[in-house]
Amino acid sequence: MKLGIVITSNDAETVWNVFRLGVFALKEGDDVKVFLLARGVECESLHEGEFVVAIQMQKFVDKGGRIYACGTCLKIRNEKGSEICPLSTMRDLYDIVHQSDRVLTF
Repeated sequence: MKLGIVITSNDAETVWNVFRLGVFALKEGDDVKVFLLARGVECESLHEGEFVVAIQMQKFVDKGGRIYACGTCLKIRNEKGSEICPLSTMRDLYDIVHQSDRVLTF
């Protein structure tokens, strides 16, 4: 299955669990892509107690998942893309939605 996930939350526990789901889906053989939108572009820096999002994001990428970060949303926050979350466009989001069998939003 091709799974597209759109994250707009900057809640550490929520985002941590989303990437856990992504890792699980990858282990099941699915193709998983995540698009970070709005407050979701802040997720790489989220760390609340045991919910260290960057660790889950790295596990996700190490298993073959792809992460895209909205360039406009990053620019609004005076941020840039990173190696793990490259700056992306609405075209990338559209392609994820268009090519996915299922799209989840958090």
